[in-house]
Amino acid sequence: MNAATSALLILLVALVLPAQAAEPPFETVRTEYQTVPRERVFDAVVEAIHRSTVSAQASGRVIEVLFDVDDFVEQGSVILRLRDREQRSALEAAQASLGEAQAREREAAAEHTRVASLFDRGLVARAALDAAEADFRAAERRLEAAQARVDQAREQLEHTVVRAPFSGIVVERHIEPGETATPGQPLLTGVSLDQLRVSAHVAQDVIGTIRARQEARVMLAGAEGPLEVPGERLTISPYADPASHTFRIRVDLPKEVPGVYPGMFGKVAFVVGEERRLVVPREAVVQRGEVTGVYVLREDGSVALRHIRLGRALPEERVEVLAGLSEGEQVATDPIRAGAYLVERRAER
Repeated sequence: MNAATSALLILLVALVLPAQAAEPPFETVRTEYQTVPRERVFDAVVEAIHRSTVSAQASGRVIEVLFDVDDFVEQGSVILRLRDREQRSALEAAQASLGEAQAREREAAAEHTRVASLFDRGLVARAALDAAEADFRAAERRLEAAQARVDQAREQLEHTVVRAPFSGIVVERHIEPGETATPGQPLLTGVSLDQLRVSAHVAQDVIGTIRARQEARVMLAGAEGPLEVPGERLTISPYADPASHTFRIRVDLPKEVPGVYPGMFGKVAFVVGEERRLVVPREAVVQRGEVTGVYVLREDGSVALRHIRLGRALPEERVEVLAGLSEGEQVATDPIRAGAYLVERRAER
């Protein structure tokens, strides 16, 4: 009886211990096919949404141009000055006329008050009161006109100092010091870096689907490294290019994307449908030098680093797997712990 009991205990231990040893100290997830967006990718170029040319609003010789091409300019900064001698003279003359009009308006007001007092006492006729009131109203209108001329002259003087309408980069300089500017003449052209977009020429066979879905993501090799951003708004040309038979689509980027500038090359992916793809969590992927892989938990409880080939990044922190995995395999969601576990198991052998 004791021998039978001992044999049974030994058998139970033999069955239990391997099961405990096979239990990994990390979480796993089974690979599966999921429905993901199907995309078409096209070349694109970054461009500024806001590009404007500052033109002269007053006449005068250019005294100085404070910024050159490729310079960054803050909004409100002085970018150009015109000689303002004529404008200052006009303002002084208008101010002198305003002073005279103010004096005449005060005299007419005093006279109107005096005549009204006499009329109330019956010392003057109604016609005298009407004449005094008419003179007073005329003086008021002359004062208003004089004030308007002062305001206009002051505005013309202010136009001799040209300021940047927004923060951005100077891309063209149309005039130099010593030249004479006239109203409407281009002075400087600039672009804003705060709001950018990409422009792509898209094949006509997918334009209807893109117009209906209005979904895109933009991939760029930014100055600070590769990046991917969602397209915020799509503007689709209503007609195709007769030469290339493609439609121009402009995709707005989020504000202030770091390291992105007008003229840079990129790609834009438009959603044109859905498809089934094998996916894994992005956190499960590990990079070992030039090898991309995941730690796979085999049926016998062993762990192995499996080389895989990835496709595109997907929403919800997922990545597409093109090769190296099959549906239903278990992969570790914590590559660091899985790698440490693999090293420990090898050391035990």
